Amino acid sequence: MRAIQVAKYVKHPSELQVAEIPEPVPKPNEYLIQVHSFSCNFFDILQIQGKYQVQPPFPWTAGVEMAGVVLRTPSAPTGGVAPKFKVGDRVFGGNQGAFAEQVAVIEEQLFPMPQGWSFAEAAGLWVTAPTSYGGLVLRGEIKKGDYVLVHAAAGGVGLAAVQVAKAFGATVIATAGSPRKLEVAKSFGADYALDYRQKDWPEQVKKLTPKGRGVDIVYDSVGLIEKSTKCIAWNGRILVIGFAGGVIEKIPANRLLLKNCSVVGVFWGGIIAKDPQVGVDTWKGIFDLIDAGKYRETVYTDKVYNGFESVADALSDLGRRDTWGKVVVNLDQGGKSKI
Repeated sequence: MRAIQVAKYVKHPSELQVAEIPEPVPKPNEYLIQVHSFSCNFFDILQIQGKYQVQPPFPWTAGVEMAGVVLRTPSAPTGGVAPKFKVGDRVFGGNQGAFAEQVAVIEEQLFPMPQGWSFAEAAGLWVTAPTSYGGLVLRGEIKKGDYVLVHAAAGGVGLAAVQVAKAFGATVIATAGSPRKLEVAKSFGADYALDYRQKDWPEQVKKLTPKGRGVDIVYDSVGLIEKSTKCIAWNGRILVIGFAGGVIEKIPANRLLLKNCSVVGVFWGGIIAKDPQVGVDTWKGIFDLIDAGKYRETVYTDKVYNGFESVADALSDLGRRDTWGKVVVNLDQGGKSKI
């Protein structure tokens, strides 16, 4: 089968090549999935460069997030329980090796595709939706009436956060780095949109809140925590999602003291590893939002990526921050097949 196999670390996605490799042999508790669309993430770039915290032994297949069709069910399901999915079911989820025609995945990492969604639309759900829902709901304790500042609001987790915050009755202030991305953030529900390249953005944020008190929650996947302490409200929560800006900040602790605020880490993979039930509850909440029409897909549509040959281009565009939402590569005529 065809796949993006990594035999050595690369400096740039353009060095990736399409390889012919054996089809995966699922373990007794794994499903075999025919991949129709897969989604690119910033950590995929770090991983192929050898800079990510999880590095498989060579050679390995890149990617972790996909949507497709069940080809084979587990031969020995965990706990002896009958498999949840049957051959032919359309699913999304993830496991290492998603940039391939087929991938083996355990049941806990698979979910039924939302009714009416295409493979391309579902391929970008597995990472961003629970990270944003878990961050805002579980760690941020979001409630109706909160003012929420979402940095990089036009990115994958950003657009997910905007939608979750709006669904819970919050007022959303979005930041992004281009007019197009600001436009996208507002199209997904953000009430206000600011350019974080402007030095006075913290002051602009405060002016948008009641009596200039600041925001109740900051959702930061970039690395803008230090400046965000200038516009956080009393008792506010600053959620640390990641450091896409490339710099791990040092925070003046006196600001945390004076604002009586909290800086809260959101390591979604670690959360569900320690308490799987949290993942179950989170996905129930996400599907409830989808069913209620309060959460929609976030696929980047300004450019289309079809076939394995487009992976290098997709990752390069993502790395340059030229994209918004989820960058998806389609293997089945644009990923348009729907339930």
